Amino acid sequence: MNHETTTLISLKEAMKRVDNKLQVLDLQFRELDITKDNLTQQFEHHSKILASQAAQDEMWTAVLALGFTSMELNILYSYVIEVLICLHTRVLQKLPDLERSLPTLASVLRRKVKNKRVRMVWESVLEEYGLQERDVTALCTFFIAHGNRAEHYAANIRRMYIKDVTFMITNMVKNQALQDGLLRAVQVIEKGKAVRTPENQRAPLKELIPSIKD
Repeated sequence: MNHETTTLISLKEAMKRVDNKLQVLDLQFRELDITKDNLTQQFEHHSKILASQAAQDEMWTAVLALGFTSMELNILYSYVIEVLICLHTRVLQKLPDLERSLPTLASVLRRKVKNKRVRMVWESVLEEYGLQERDVTALCTFFIAHGNRAEHYAANIRRMYIKDVTFMITNMVKNQALQDGLLRAVQVIEKGKAVRTPENQRAPLKELIPSIKD
């Protein structure tokens, strides 16, 4: 074997070793990219969870810190409970076969997470009344915090005590999400909402709210 042949063979072996190293490096870089993407996704998910928890904490703090009198609190509670009853009743109207398995609004909120049919109906009901998920979260938080001691006032009693409930909410409730939720609750009850669907496709509000003992 002459010198040129030996040199050529050595060159090929060297190139092969370099090629193998490049392949190993490429694989390592791919693995690093995957690891980086996974870490980024985990970080983003964790950040969303933290942001959601912070928002929930802020909401609870705002609800518990409300400076309303008992009468004012009862008036707000009346709007909140009527809207929540409204939403639950409307869902049952659209899902009559599930009435027994959805006895409360809480059961609807639980089922919609995994049940596509319930979720689609829930979303359509929110749209009918111009509400968003965050509004319902605010109203449910208010209800949980104050429902055990608040009383329901009928519409005529509410008007007797407070002439402009919107003004009261705007001035007294500083948390934006809670303020928006309460204002929309008032709008739903006072104006029949923000309904995007034709009137003949929506049951009158007074038919959706069962009589509540005053």
